[in-house]
Amino acid sequence: MHYPRFADSLLHDALEDSPVALIHGPRQCGKTTLAQSMGERRGYHYISFDDDNQRQAAQADPVGFVRSLSEKVILDEIQRVPALFTSLKAEVDGHRRPGRFVLTGSANVLLLPTLADSLAGRMEVIRLRPLAHCEIAGQKPDFLQRLFQSDFSGVQSGWRRLGETLPALICQGGYPAAIARRTETRRANWYRDYGQALIQRDIRELARIRNLGSLPKLLTLSAGQTARLFNTSELASPFSLSRPTIRDYLALLEQIFLIEQLEPWHNNRLSRLIKTPKLHLADTGLACALLGIGSHDLWHDKPLLGQMLETFIYQELRKQAGWHEQELHFCHYRDKDKLEVDIIIEQGRQLAGIEIKAAATVTQGDFKGLKRLKDVTGERFAAGVVFYDGDTLLPFGERLFAVPIGILTPALPSPTG
Repeated sequence: MHYPRFADSLLHDALEDSPVALIHGPRQCGKTTLAQSMGERRGYHYISFDDDNQRQAAQADPVGFVRSLSEKVILDEIQRVPALFTSLKAEVDGHRRPGRFVLTGSANVLLLPTLADSLAGRMEVIRLRPLAHCEIAGQKPDFLQRLFQSDFSGVQSGWRRLGETLPALICQGGYPAAIARRTETRRANWYRDYGQALIQRDIRELARIRNLGSLPKLLTLSAGQTARLFNTSELASPFSLSRPTIRDYLALLEQIFLIEQLEPWHNNRLSRLIKTPKLHLADTGLACALLGIGSHDLWHDKPLLGQMLETFIYQELRKQAGWHEQELHFCHYRDKDKLEVDIIIEQGRQLAGIEIKAAATVTQGDFKGLKRLKDVTGERFAAGVVFYDGDTLLPFGERLFAVPIGILTPALPSPTG
């Protein structure tokens, strides 16, 4: 099934303004489909470097390969031929017109110095993630806009408790190929094969490491630590490897978009902040499959459900942020009094806080961290939200709201629909 990608408009704008557009993100998230769909409408020639012949030709003669390219071309999986970057720069500088190249990458090629140096100032970057639920429903989201306006008027009711649907959504994840599988077992098998294939293929190309067999176990351990403070020692303990080596391995998993770090929020006036990042898996369907957890098991394991729900909502908001008009920065808050806010989103000088709970009830106590954040940020504080599994959006004080999780899952029918 084809789902509309809201990044399509971002790609259109990038091609109007820049010689090069880079779409990067994990394999199987829809980068090639997005690029080819646009390419068919605009007359782009398509080349994939997963094709051995194309890759070897480009590696053998980068200058000649680039000179032979069509006027408008898509170069898929560009990270497999980093030798092309310098030649692409020369071509762009010699014929600087918008929309010349569309590149896709399944590794974060911005971390490769040759690309960062070669195409700086010549390229717009689009980060593509797995499907958001609003994309599955074909509905443009407005949650982030309402959040920073502190205005949820007109959406107070009409939601329903998700109940046991919630762990099912978490286990489903957002990869189109996994969603297309009709059973949870088949989806889990797809996710496990997917994680193994990326480690065996993409990491092997990015770095020569002796203990490649350690990476699947490290990825599984990371899945169990999702939404927790990043603890390298705990992740390293099952291995006879040094902590620096484990950090290098984690950096590789991050480079192929399997894990990511949520940095701590900083305020120079507060010395009691915990300055450790949080770890999040890139997709909860992958995380659950790695842990061997199905929706029934997850429903009965409340601590793990809480972790996975936090990562699920974090990733949904990161996806929506890609289409938000203004740039957003994500972080988290935790202080030495153990008050925390799961997610902070900054928009310029404004910021908003997000707390997440899987329960169907919400109390004043759930707002402690948000109230602390509001006190220390003053006028910068736009709004604070506690997501909960309820059916009504409720005010809990000035700029504080309890919001049903269902507002992020419009693909599900509401009781009034």
